[in-house]
Amino acid sequence: MTDTIVSIKPQSASYRLSIRRQLDGFIKRALDLCAACFGLLLLWPLFLLIATLIKRESPGPVFYRGPRIGKDGKPFGILKFRTMYEHPASYQGPRITAQDDGRITPLGRWLRDTKLNELPQLWNVLVGEMSLVGPRPEDPEIAKTWPAGARREVLSVRPGITSPASVIYRNEEKMLKADHVMDSYLKSVLPDKLRLDQLYVRNRNFLMDLDVIFYTLIALLPSLRKTPVPTESLYNGWLARFAKRYFSWFVADVLMAFAAVGLTGLIWRLSSPLDLGIESSILAAASMALVFSLVNFILGLGRVSWRYARPMYAFDLAFSGGISTLLLVTLNWRWPNGPFLPLGMILVSGLLAFLGFVSVRYRERLLTGIASRWLSYREKGDGLGERVLIVGAGECGLLACWLLQHSNLSSVFSIIGMVDDDPVKQGMMIDGHRVLGMTRRIPEIVEKYDVGVLLFAIERIEPAEQERILSLCHQTSARLVLVPDLLGMFRKHLALSPLPAGEGVE
Repeated sequence: MTDTIVSIKPQSASYRLSIRRQLDGFIKRALDLCAACFGLLLLWPLFLLIATLIKRESPGPVFYRGPRIGKDGKPFGILKFRTMYEHPASYQGPRITAQDDGRITPLGRWLRDTKLNELPQLWNVLVGEMSLVGPRPEDPEIAKTWPAGARREVLSVRPGITSPASVIYRNEEKMLKADHVMDSYLKSVLPDKLRLDQLYVRNRNFLMDLDVIFYTLIALLPSLRKTPVPTESLYNGWLARFAKRYFSWFVADVLMAFAAVGLTGLIWRLSSPLDLGIESSILAAASMALVFSLVNFILGLGRVSWRYARPMYAFDLAFSGGISTLLLVTLNWRWPNGPFLPLGMILVSGLLAFLGFVSVRYRERLLTGIASRWLSYREKGDGLGERVLIVGAGECGLLACWLLQHSNLSSVFSIIGMVDDDPVKQGMMIDGHRVLGMTRRIPEIVEKYDVGVLLFAIERIEPAEQERILSLCHQTSARLVLVPDLLGMFRKHLALSPLPAGEGVE
């Protein structure tokens, strides 16, 4: 029975992920077609102007069609406005251009700085060779240098006009020098861009694409071109955060509040006549959920990862529920034609709604939360010991936090936060500790928070990825401590240990 259950769960999660990816793919392609059609129709005067300027500046074609590798390794020709002189040297030089590249025309340099030379790629989007958002298509010769796993993963989706990596490296040409452009690109730029592209492929969704488009347009503004865009904002931007942290909970809270008001109405009718009406029910439920969501926003509860939330946050939810109920009582009392609901009914509705709000977030952890909150009043704070940064916000990282906080080391060390490459976790509170950024920001975070100890707590990680993160840790002055893979050892031994007779996994 145990083997059967273990094998079914991953299949179910994989099936849900496949359905979600298919839906996202359908919406993404619809957005691509609409944006490409409207873009080409609206921008044709600009295209005509740029084409005229190119023809006047130097002889040669208006457009450049370069070889690129597309989805599933299929080659295609990327379309751009020509920015180089039409000379044999322009085709024989390096495949990567630098700021001081002599092949670029004066007008071409301006087109590259403003990214207007990329606009013809709307045609590539229209015919299905590219997408608005996706890993930037690479030259076939450079793509051959990619590791096999990364190549297979990145080429599993359509390349895009923009991507998180292209926003972060929007000033790439200014970072490179013409005399050793290929070496600098292959050693310094390409590995990080490839890793960012892999992160996009693993976490892509429609809301992320909208965030990337937004930050791409913002980054094109002259006053903001040199302003760095945080990596976290591109993988989990304001739109995705709003939808996941607030809008989705608001919808759930509306349904829960509506159920609470409806249930209270049924109970009330058992003792006295009550003609509540659908309009009053909807008004009461929407008001309760709206106020509850607003108070949660003010208290910062939208940033709490409820899967790992401490039980004491139930008291903050109670405060939000109390404010919501109080506002409903006030509105009911000040209603122009007199109270539209009995006072007792509003109070009972508020109580039932609060229990529902907590249940969808905590489920069976509510009783544990009450006990933990009481104990938290008697515990000491984090203290003023040496600052610790946890590298990894997964199960192993949580175990490292627990070991530090529940030992005699709790007064010696102070956990300032975590770093993790999961975009969804960025800025979230996990077990009371905030995820401060991705692993690429380790040196910056160590310097900013004066971190003395780095606790590496990531399990099931590829050797190359582990080497990259450890290299970043060694660049800092903090001491590095590797947390043993205790969870892996537990799983291994538990898997080898037979269960007692009559017991199984439910």
